[in-house]
Amino acid sequence: MRNTTSLYIILCLFALNGHAQKVDKQLKYNYNPIPSIPVKLSTDSIPLGDSKTFPEVQLDIPIAKGPFEPNWASIEKNYPGEPDWLRDAKFGIWVHFGPQASGESGDWYARRMYTPGDLAYKNHLKKEGHPSESGYKEILKDWNPKQLDPAKLTKIYKDAGARFLMIQGVHHDNYDLWNSKYQPWNSVNVGPKRDIINEWAVASRAAGIKFGVTFHHEYTWWWWQTAFGSDTNGAKKGIPYDGNLTLADGKGKWWEGLDPKLLYGIDLREYKGVAAAAASPWSPPEPGIFSRHLAYNKWYVTNWALRMMDVVQHYDPDFIYTDGTVQGPFTGDGTGTGYKANAMQTVIADFYNRTLAKRGTVNTFSIVKFRNRTNGTVTTEEFGVPADIKTDQPWIAEVPVGDWFYAPGFTYDSGMMIKYIIEAIARDGNAAICISLLPDGSLDKGSEKMLKEVGNWMRKNGEAVYGSHAWSIPGEGEHINGKLKMLPGGKLERRQAEFKFSEKDFRFTVGKNGSLYIFSMTIPKPGAVLTIESLGTEAKLFNHPIKNVRILGYNGKLKWQQLPEGLVVTCPEAMPFATSVVFKIE
Repeated sequence: MRNTTSLYIILCLFALNGHAQKVDKQLKYNYNPIPSIPVKLSTDSIPLGDSKTFPEVQLDIPIAKGPFEPNWASIEKNYPGEPDWLRDAKFGIWVHFGPQASGESGDWYARRMYTPGDLAYKNHLKKEGHPSESGYKEILKDWNPKQLDPAKLTKIYKDAGARFLMIQGVHHDNYDLWNSKYQPWNSVNVGPKRDIINEWAVASRAAGIKFGVTFHHEYTWWWWQTAFGSDTNGAKKGIPYDGNLTLADGKGKWWEGLDPKLLYGIDLREYKGVAAAAASPWSPPEPGIFSRHLAYNKWYVTNWALRMMDVVQHYDPDFIYTDGTVQGPFTGDGTGTGYKANAMQTVIADFYNRTLAKRGTVNTFSIVKFRNRTNGTVTTEEFGVPADIKTDQPWIAEVPVGDWFYAPGFTYDSGMMIKYIIEAIARDGNAAICISLLPDGSLDKGSEKMLKEVGNWMRKNGEAVYGSHAWSIPGEGEHINGKLKMLPGGKLERRQAEFKFSEKDFRFTVGKNGSLYIFSMTIPKPGAVLTIESLGTEAKLFNHPIKNVRILGYNGKLKWQQLPEGLVVTCPEAMPFATSVVFKIE
């Protein structure tokens, strides 16, 4: 009898515990429940509100205690300036990876799989079925990158010469890659059951390499509008895609208890221009406010900020990154269309206060993509680099090899990677390059070979790269339409791999040791006589007597002479170099 009673008590406690866990799970994700949504109006029936006259909303989110307050004036006043480690790093790897890689369709698979005729839509039909029956949420359920090994990959990236990693935390698909407190659609709860950000954080710290977390969910609410559509012809004409599902529709299904609105957002196509933007390859809607949804707007922006603050609190990254096209998230225009709020300032102030408390100093930074000079932020240059030297603010040139997510047929070439890095550092920037992982989380064999070659070059020439800054001019050489010929902008593809420089094309940096370095943009022929005009006495750019000229990684002596028309250097009879020969001026 006692054993039976004990077993009964145990079973009751187990049942109560299971119920408590279910309640805890609900409480965990209901910190800030979605407010009621107005009844949907017809497409394109109302204009967006005027973002110019709409006042910036001040969010009432508690932040960590410290000198930084959630406004730009306080951030600029208290930020100590660019961390020394960023100046030293110069080259990083962009780990732009998530469930969208499974589509093997390049960037924006989650959005474009709901666009009939698009490659992503066609690939989804072949592999997964129709998006009215098997949508992106099913991609999340099945996503399991078994070969993703952050420790192994971090070693590869470090061996390639990278000094920092940019790790995607959440893309426009709204799926968090960590044990997210404010988003149940996350990698611990749905899919691989892994805290991927934590794995990268542990691997980065073990390898002694800096890491940051990137956030792209600012414009998810208009980016996801494709999921609310339907086919306009064919057998499935008019059948709504799964973005239209509700929490109640999940009863008895694998996603029971998971609200689709927390993944896809809500249908906002009643605002003029939103539907047209959804049908476009990229464009956001025209500037404006989703003025009939102000309660939802504030919820959305608050949730956006809390998720970033969650990562800052629990993973202590060395930097954070927000995507966009204008001066910051939630500005009412560009990718910030929809609302105006001090969300970015709130996140940054909390980040720096936490850094100060944990580390005793603020040696972190916040990337606000394309933001004008603001003390406390770093900006980026996507796909290309400026034509001229840019020293007004710290910046990172960012580019993918092939695309931001994997697709077959990428060109893997170490030369274009190295030349992109050279173009950036010659203009006083840094470079972060994405090598998209395969759907299973591993590297393509071509990308592994490419990274090894980059590492070999960096080990030989790193003193001209790490800790360097721009010289008086970025470079010299052939001109096109009156401008210095540069590696073409855009994704790194065959065009960049096959782009030809000549023996007249050079780039310059000043190393951490004060020496001037000259990068050839091609490998000169054995015995070639090179003339570097910028170092001629008539150019009056280099005002110190040249004592010696040598090639990094070469022990022999060079024949050289500084003349009025230039520094004339005779190359060795053997030139066993790759991509770029680097001359050190002493």
